[in-house]
Amino acid sequence: MENIFFLIFRRMRTPLLALIVTYSVAMAGLVLIPGRDANGDIVYFSFFHAFYFVSYTATTIGYGELPHALTDAQRIWVTFCVYATVIVWLYSIGSLIALLQDKTLRRAMQEMAFGRRVRAIGEPFYLICGYGQTGSGLVRALTDRGQRAVVLDNNPERVDLLKLENLREYVPSLRADVRRPDNLLLAGLRLPGCQGVLTLTSDNQVNLKVALAAKLLHPSAKVICRADTHEIEANMASFGTDHIYNPFDTFAVYFATALQAPCLTLLQDWLGELRGGKLREPIYPPSEGLWIICGFGRFGKALYEHLYDQDTELTVIEARPERTGKPGCRFVRGLGTEAVTLEQAGVHKAVGIIAGTDNDANNLSIVMTAKELNPKLFTVVRENHLMNRELFEAVQADVLMHPSLIVANRIRMLLGTPLLTEFVQSARFEDDAWACQLISRILALVHDKVPDVWQVRIDAEGAYALFQLRADEPLPTIGDLLRDPRDRGEDLPAIVLMRRRESGRTLLPDPDDRLREGDQLLLCGRGGAHSSMLWTLQNTHALTYVLHGESPPRGLVWAWLQALERRLRPPRRG
Repeated sequence: MENIFFLIFRRMRTPLLALIVTYSVAMAGLVLIPGRDANGDIVYFSFFHAFYFVSYTATTIGYGELPHALTDAQRIWVTFCVYATVIVWLYSIGSLIALLQDKTLRRAMQEMAFGRRVRAIGEPFYLICGYGQTGSGLVRALTDRGQRAVVLDNNPERVDLLKLENLREYVPSLRADVRRPDNLLLAGLRLPGCQGVLTLTSDNQVNLKVALAAKLLHPSAKVICRADTHEIEANMASFGTDHIYNPFDTFAVYFATALQAPCLTLLQDWLGELRGGKLREPIYPPSEGLWIICGFGRFGKALYEHLYDQDTELTVIEARPERTGKPGCRFVRGLGTEAVTLEQAGVHKAVGIIAGTDNDANNLSIVMTAKELNPKLFTVVRENHLMNRELFEAVQADVLMHPSLIVANRIRMLLGTPLLTEFVQSARFEDDAWACQLISRILALVHDKVPDVWQVRIDAEGAYALFQLRADEPLPTIGDLLRDPRDRGEDLPAIVLMRRRESGRTLLPDPDDRLREGDQLLLCGRGGAHSSMLWTLQNTHALTYVLHGESPPRGLVWAWLQALERRLRPPRRG
């Protein structure tokens, strides 16, 4: 606000002084020049009448000669004043219009309005730095769940695009350089409601600087970053960044797991899908045979490391090995877009090919050429820009990898259901048969729809009804929570995937295990099961019915009638 006033007074100083001087001279002349009234007596303007007269003549309104007819000398002076004041007014209005178009003032006003909207958020929010492909998908996912977000991006086109998005929650946004700490503070970094900072730009150095600033200015806030290199990851981890996502390593781990345990990857895909969609078909990449990796950059190296550890037969194609280095397996120099290069790599005997360069046109060309040479190939293609989505869908690759969407999906899982991320990490230590059995159970519940995934905390807030039980009555079992509050003889279409307590995590806990205060449960099931379980957890009457098969009377009248009915009931015989 101080900056705005300073800019206004600095730019309008000369026009305001010109107005004041012109009005003062015009009023002084009217006060000093004598006039005559209707009787011919000499009269003078008072300062009030002079100001009033100049005010309406300066604006050319023209109410007439008040409070009495003017003399010729006064009319000559008024004529001079009219032209002078009109010129000064035109100059002042032009200066004001130029001021309103001043980029500095408009920027200051935008910052003031943005800061006011951020401070008006009365609930927890996440500060998202970068509204690119990752940030846009994440903002939509957060707002769809009713969570609030604030966005900073240095690209004005992206900020304008955000304002046109049809989101469930209003998202304050500002075009700003996220590397400047004052912009982060303006976006609410130090506000109590700021739960976390998500730095998702495509520049590793920018992400690093934002993460460092966030940790210094608001140490208790959760910091989640994207990093495309191991060096930046190590630097971020050194000062305590909470979560770091490397899209290339993430996909490499996912794909390496898919080769050895396809059910585990399918389970992760199903649980991580957006609610309301249809279940995707499972993919079974061949685990034995030759795989060709085209491109030995960041993506190619990540895949090479994880597949090489599994003793997978590999051949790498790279056009500039002097920049990327050479792998320890068979190597062919080239782009991979030419049939000759692919034939040298052994495409005819290969079982799969990975088009992983940073050029979308080359990746599409690699896949199309490879399929012509070997139609049975399993194809994995990297998509760098979402605007080419139609082209990549047309090529019909078996697996489509987009770095930005991978990061967005992982962060969405982390913020929406943190226990799901822990469950996926723990499930990797189980064998594939365990995952296949769990998939069969989930499929029997949800059929072809994506399962709802939610988590519950057993405390006074998350399970109010449980803590209204009698002091001598123990907490119910996990199986009790899975009973339908409308018909306790039926079970809800849901599965408890994991229980977390101080002693550790338990995957697929026994339904007969009794709950404890502080337990956290991760569940999945058919749509509607979540709301039914919340009814049991929050409503004492529903909980009583689930546990004992009866519901206590509601209200004083019904309680009195039930007590009266028990008194009048005849005693049992025998």
